[in-house]
Amino acid sequence: MKKMFETIVFFGSGPVAAKSLAKLAEDFNIEAVITKPRPEHHKYPFPVLQVTDELGLKTFTPRSKIELVDLFKNKPVKSKIGVVIDYGIIIDKTVINYFPLGIINSHFSLLPVWRGPDPISFAILSGDTVSGISLMKIVEKLDEGPLLAQRTLPLTEGSTTLSLTKDLIDLSHELLRDTLPAYIDGKIEVKPQSGKATYSKKLVKQDGLLNWNKPAQVLEREIRAFYEWPRSFTKLGGKQIIITKAHVIVGNGVPGQIFLEGKQLGIYTKKDILVIEKLIPQGKKEMTSTEFLSGYKLSI
Repeated sequence: MKKMFETIVFFGSGPVAAKSLAKLAEDFNIEAVITKPRPEHHKYPFPVLQVTDELGLKTFTPRSKIELVDLFKNKPVKSKIGVVIDYGIIIDKTVINYFPLGIINSHFSLLPVWRGPDPISFAILSGDTVSGISLMKIVEKLDEGPLLAQRTLPLTEGSTTLSLTKDLIDLSHELLRDTLPAYIDGKIEVKPQSGKATYSKKLVKQDGLLNWNKPAQVLEREIRAFYEWPRSFTKLGGKQIIITKAHVIVGNGVPGQIFLEGKQLGIYTKKDILVIEKLIPQGKKEMTSTEFLSGYKLSI
């Protein structure tokens, strides 16, 4: 695809932003990138900075909402439109209004479903069968702006945050590539969000502690949803472990009790058995449950 004549300004900081920016730069003229600054003693703590260095893009690094407002008082860019993905700083209305066409957020859910900071994990946690991308014109209220376009993506039973994030980054780029030129040309009218809103939250380390008084099906979804953070952890045979892959089989027993049958290692839950396929013992590399059993003695 030939690059757009109209330039855009990109706002983003984290890994998702970095991958998105690298893709956008193939199809769009990036006038400038606005990202978090590099802390001292770290070369690339925010991956976007590596991309801007590699591509030679003009970069601004305000540290806060106030510094961002101050930056735009100096009229640093001429673009009519901004794109924000995985930025991490609240954008003030004065900055939003600076752009005649606004700032477009590529949000990784089908808004108004899963507003908030972690829509991917919560889609998996909730057992959703479909996810997708929403292109939203941002407003002051978080994730409540009108929509330019949406595109759906089916979830598989084995979707993890890692696999779903990768697929949604690709889908986000396709939708931005297909939608932004038409929007800039005035061929797309934004529409308000409709339907019941649901909300995700920022996950903390303690969310990863497996609770055997939950059904095995719920815990299996947690393992996939928390694959990158906060990871699903427990103690097994006195050893701290992270479970990275599991499946459910039918069975009843005391929640938290070990299940051993042939080469299957599992834990009884409130309903059914969570069979562990892969795990990471503390201080070790990921291994199969069979490899774990060969090195550690467990008793029921």
